[in-house]
Parts: sequence; structure tokens; C-alpha cells
Amino acid sequence: MKMVERMMIQQMMIQRLMSQRVMSQRVMSQRVIVRRIVILALLLCAARLPAQVTTVRGRVEVIGGRPWHPASVPATVVWLTPQPGSAYEVPKVTPRTDGTLRLVQKNKSFEPHILVVPVGSVVEFPNRDPFFHNVFSLFEAKRFDLGLYEAGSSRMVHFDRVGVSYIFCNIHPEMSAVVITLATPFYAISSASGQLSIPDVPYGRWVLHIWSEHGLPEAAQTETRDITISEASPALGVIRVPSASGQILAHKNKYGRDYDQPTPGNPVYRQQP
Repeated sequence: MKMVERMMIQQMMIQRLMSQRVMSQRVMSQRVIVRRIVILALLLCAARLPAQVTTVRGRVEVIGGRPWHPASVPATVVWLTPQPGSAYEVPKVTPRTDGTLRLVQKNKSFEPHILVVPVGSVVEFPNRDPFFHNVFSLFEAKRFDLGLYEAGSSRMVHFDRVGVSYIFCNIHPEMSAVVITLATPFYAISSASGQLSIPDVPYGRWVLHIWSEHGLPEAAQTETRDITISEASPALGVIRVPSASGQILAHKNKYGRDYDQPTPGNPVYRQQP
């Protein structure tokens, strides 16, 4: 009997130990689950918090230029895209197709001279001059030839590719414009004094793209550099660009040849009633 009692007591002790171990494992499992839930909740809260943003400012100066001559600063456009591997994703830009984007031909010039548009946008080219125009572009982002069209008429172009498009008239060599198509909302066009300002830029690692109007379109390149925007470093600093050297957008006609001298008897040069 004593032997049986002893065995029963041992069995009870073993069962109690096993029960305690199971309970301990359940408690540990519950603790792991709770810990994971807390971590997930913290991550979700962090994701919902608005990113810290700042207004990024900079200044354009001409290489070797004099700061007291701001008029010599060529038109410059800068924009930001996330560095590869960056956790931040740029919000998608909304194409503008409502007819509000225009490059007006008036007084043998384009107004405005530089136009920045979201990728996928449609730009209208109305002719407000009393004679024909032939708008074309043969560079990078968008190649097109609108042909001859008369005073009071208009043409539309869909800018569906990111990049820089140089716009000319095949009749009037003095006419030029630039359309820069972007997939980012973070950009700025320099003021007459070379000032730049990009609002609401989130802190993080960015690629700064710089386009400046100088020299020949064929030789124009977009410069890039890596930057970090933070509370300690919220500025672009000074951006130095070459001088325009009096050769802003020098170019050939749409056939790759020099422009012909205007012929007064040619109907494309006549003022239309």
C-alpha cells in the first residue's frame, strides 16, 4: 500500500509540474502576443502621424558672377525626388487636362517662357498673333510638330513623359519656351533675383535636380546631387550655374538647318485681317 501511495503521489506531482509548465507557456505566449500587438499599434500610430515638413529655400548664383547683378542669373528650375531606398514615397501628381495650362503665342513670343507641368498634363498653344506660327519640339521629353496654324486658332499637346521639352517656332527663330514635365510636387522656379522656395518638403534623403537655361539645348544637362533635409539642415544653400552668355536657347529649325531670312511676300509672315 505504501508503494502504491508513493506512486500516486509522484504521479500527482508530475501532473502538477506539467500543468504549471503549460500555464507558464500560455502566459509567455500571451505576453509575446501582447508585445507584438503593442509594437504593431505603435507602428500604426507612427505611420498615421504627419511627416515633419519644412519650407526648403535656396539661392541661384552665376559661376564667377557678381551678386549685385541679379538680372544676370539665368532662369533655373529645381525639383526633388526621393533617393533610392528612401522610405518616403512622393505623392502622385494629378495631371491637368482642363485647358488651364497654356503657352500663348503673342508678339512673337511664348507666354510664359518657362512652364512646369505634372506628367500627363495637356498644354494648349493658342495663336494670339495676327500671323501664322509653327510650334515644334525635338528634345527629350516630348517631340511634336503642330504645323502651320493661323491667328485665332489653337493646338493641344499631351505631355506624357517626364523631362525637359524645348519649344520653338519654325517661322520665328526668336521664339522659344521650355516645358518641364515632372512626377513630383516639390519644385521651384527661381525668381528674378535667383531665390528658390519649395514648401511642405518632408524630412528625409532627396535627389536635387537642377535645370538652368544657358547655352544650346543640345548641350543642356540636368545636374543632380544628393541632399538631406532635416531640422538641422533645411536649406538648399547656394546653387551655382553657368552664365547664359547671351545664347539662350540658340537653335536650328525643325529640319536641323539654319533659319531662312524672312520673305515679306510669303503669306506666313503677312498680318492677317
